[in-house]
Amino acid sequence: MNKINIRSFDMDARGVGHLENEDGTPGKVIFVEGALPGEVVSFNTFKKKASWEAANMGTLFKESSQRVTPKCEYFGVCGGCSMQHLDANAQVAMKQRVLEDNLGHIGKVKPDMMMRPIYGPTWGYRYRARLSVRNVVKKGTVLVGFHEKKSRFVANMERCEILPPHVSAMLLPLRGLIASLSILEEVPQIELAIGEGVTALVLRIMAALSAEDELKLKAFADEYKVQWWLQTKGPETAEPFYPATSDLHYLLPEFGVKMPFKPTDFTQVNHHINRVLVDRALRLLDVQKDERIADLFCGLGNFTLPIATLAKEVVGIEGSTSLTERALENAIANGLQDKTSFSTRNLFEVTAEDLVALGKFDRYLVDPPRDGAMALCQALIDLGKFAPHLKPKRIVYVSCSPGTLARDAGMLVNLGGYRMTKAGVVNMFPHTSHVESMAVFDLI
Repeated sequence: MNKINIRSFDMDARGVGHLENEDGTPGKVIFVEGALPGEVVSFNTFKKKASWEAANMGTLFKESSQRVTPKCEYFGVCGGCSMQHLDANAQVAMKQRVLEDNLGHIGKVKPDMMMRPIYGPTWGYRYRARLSVRNVVKKGTVLVGFHEKKSRFVANMERCEILPPHVSAMLLPLRGLIASLSILEEVPQIELAIGEGVTALVLRIMAALSAEDELKLKAFADEYKVQWWLQTKGPETAEPFYPATSDLHYLLPEFGVKMPFKPTDFTQVNHHINRVLVDRALRLLDVQKDERIADLFCGLGNFTLPIATLAKEVVGIEGSTSLTERALENAIANGLQDKTSFSTRNLFEVTAEDLVALGKFDRYLVDPPRDGAMALCQALIDLGKFAPHLKPKRIVYVSCSPGTLARDAGMLVNLGGYRMTKAGVVNMFPHTSHVESMAVFDLI
């Protein structure tokens, strides 16, 4: 029987252990699905390489004190969560270790201080989700939910603990609705987006609805108090169907900001955490009322508009013209147009010359996608060679990938003349291995 001591976790929430060599030294790495650090387990290998193996957990000989019973009956089958078997507080601690390890090993940096993690509700938190739809003829049913773990199949789930309760309760009725449509084979997904008092469902359709289909959608909307949108092609084609008008928005009450959005827009999945995230980011940015601030990768203005309530001027920069136009609309809707402006630029190709053209900013807020902000960091390094006076005195970097944050932190600290004064994790996605984080860089 293969038996192993689990020493750590990897980024996919798998237990990590080593086989022993004949001389007692650590040998091949074994990644064990379902195992936790501190446990002793047997394992069944399903993928083998020269230096590592991937395996499922067999017998649990020694149990971690942090192991808990998963709340969801579909855990282990559904791919939506990977860590429900680990205590929620321990999940946050594990994510902080992941961040620290990435900063040290990839970036060769260490913050002066690790901040207290940001965390909140661990169940019913997911206000955005993409639910797959599949008509399974052999089972005689339509499935609506997340994909099975490492599979293209849709999990046969009747409820979901991370979706808000009113949405979880709709999963079975949605099955029945889709099964009754004339185009049930032409409906690949339903996208969920929840705002203040509004639950929007975007029905992706690849064929036209019949008149009877439309009546069924309207009746469902009336019964379950949802708004239907229809999407015929890409996300930009999504339009309200019933009711025909939308007031989909979220609030940032600390700053008196109302943020309208479309259900296919990128917004944070966890509104509770987003409010805390924005508040902490702006506290860390320490904006002064006479300063000019840059919000890079600004999206719809999630940080730009709150910054505008504090600064003399804020410039939001994003790679999509449609996004910067929408961000300006949001600024106007909040009466902040006199303190905001928006620019469309490819920040993945930004240069020091581009930064010179943008002028002097006192502080940067940087919130890139998973690819990070390597070009921006290189531009700041280059800027220091011929226009150091244009470098911002503080950068607050919000990250959805600890690996790219660590890489960029290494550039800013080891080559860019900055010091990493603070860093910490943001538990935006409880029960998953996804790590969001935040770091502060001060010019030396």
